Amino acid sequence: MAQRRGFREYLAGLLLPRDRNKTLTCLADAEPVAGAQHAAVQRLQFFLSESTWSQEEVNARRLELLLADPATAPHPGGVLVVDDSGDRKDGTATAHVGKQYLGSVGKIDRGVVTVTTCWADERVYYPAHACPYTPAHHFPRGKSDPGFRTKLQIAADLAAQAKAAGLVFRAVAADCAYGDQDSFRAGLHDAGLPFVMALKPRHGTWSYGLDTHTPVDAARLLTWQDPDHPGDWSRIERTFRDGHTATWWAAEAQLGWWGPDGNVRLVVATADPATLPAKATWYLATDLPRPGSPRATESPYPPAALAEVVRIYGLRHWVEQSYKQVKDELGWADFQVRSDAAIRRHQTLVNCAFSFCWNTWFAPDPPPPALADPPPGPDTPSGPAERGRIRVPAAPTDLLAPGTASRPWLADALGHAATLLAGMVHETPAHSTTGTDQRRRQRQTPKPLHPGLTNHR
Repeated sequence: MAQRRGFREYLAGLLLPRDRNKTLTCLADAEPVAGAQHAAVQRLQFFLSESTWSQEEVNARRLELLLADPATAPHPGGVLVVDDSGDRKDGTATAHVGKQYLGSVGKIDRGVVTVTTCWADERVYYPAHACPYTPAHHFPRGKSDPGFRTKLQIAADLAAQAKAAGLVFRAVAADCAYGDQDSFRAGLHDAGLPFVMALKPRHGTWSYGLDTHTPVDAARLLTWQDPDHPGDWSRIERTFRDGHTATWWAAEAQLGWWGPDGNVRLVVATADPATLPAKATWYLATDLPRPGSPRATESPYPPAALAEVVRIYGLRHWVEQSYKQVKDELGWADFQVRSDAAIRRHQTLVNCAFSFCWNTWFAPDPPPPALADPPPGPDTPSGPAERGRIRVPAAPTDLLAPGTASRPWLADALGHAATLLAGMVHETPAHSTTGTDQRRRQRQTPKPLHPGLTNHR
């Protein structure tokens, strides 16, 4: 019962509005400094650092629930996104802290970097697994220590864990930090995990003399005149979540041993084949075979046309949106604990809170209690309001995410987190507030966690 209570209190604190950093004192509703020794704070500290519960088992159970719910169950059209993110942390006694590149600040600084996987389709996205990266100086023998693992090794292991946990997906997607690594791509291929990964435009390959040796060199050799005479390029229509469309162009390129019929294809996708703008051009490596190629009959993976390769990589950007939500609203980096176990538990609980928001979004409201004489007034609803949808809408197959929202709010759970969490311990939930339900009825289509939450680079 103590662990159940700690779990409920911790998630309730994470789901409440972000008035201040979600440290243990904040989660326990105590004063930031003077309240550190408060009994409620100490109880949460023990729950996070000293209790015997297993974060691996909790995460496995979370994934089981996501897989069992038709609204969030993975399907073969989804994508497993591999990425990492870092946050600044000071001191020398905290596990995993080191001087390294931190995405949250955009530079090298002292902090903690965590490698993550995220399952996504055009409608739903959620974290799968997470593992902090431990810099080499934490080990007695540095990088040669048997316990040291690179981010690439951690990422490959997490991708295999996702497959073992029952998550199905079309391919593993990653940015150029992973796509440029030959060993990482080869490891995924050997593990039976197809991939679509970005390459840096100047990613080099061995060649003779003036032969093409970078992806951008290969792209510039493709013929193009104008949209009516596209040459080597094929038109790709991309439909975004807000309904607008954009015309992109994609082509198969040849770079060294990479080509349309090779073990690895080089696909170039861009908004303008004439200029190849840096911010609207992707250079993608994939081992999914080309339809009609000799590899299509012998490959264990279904063939992927150019539009499918572009769609897969387009889904990678949902991981950036999930980072905004877990960090800006759920307090991913707010932990003030030092041990490895406590950090991992905090991250697991944040992922539980994130997934709980999806569960709440799709779950219908319980019927409100009957009122004998409801008070009259202009704001009194004429009938019972609903927060979710009883019928789960089918996931579209061609929608992508548009621009970044100004602030990544989390919806649904913020106004009544304690009420929602009460159902997890079989208590009778109270009905939701009128204002929240009225805001929910104004929404026209199901959106990720909040009507404004979308992201696309």
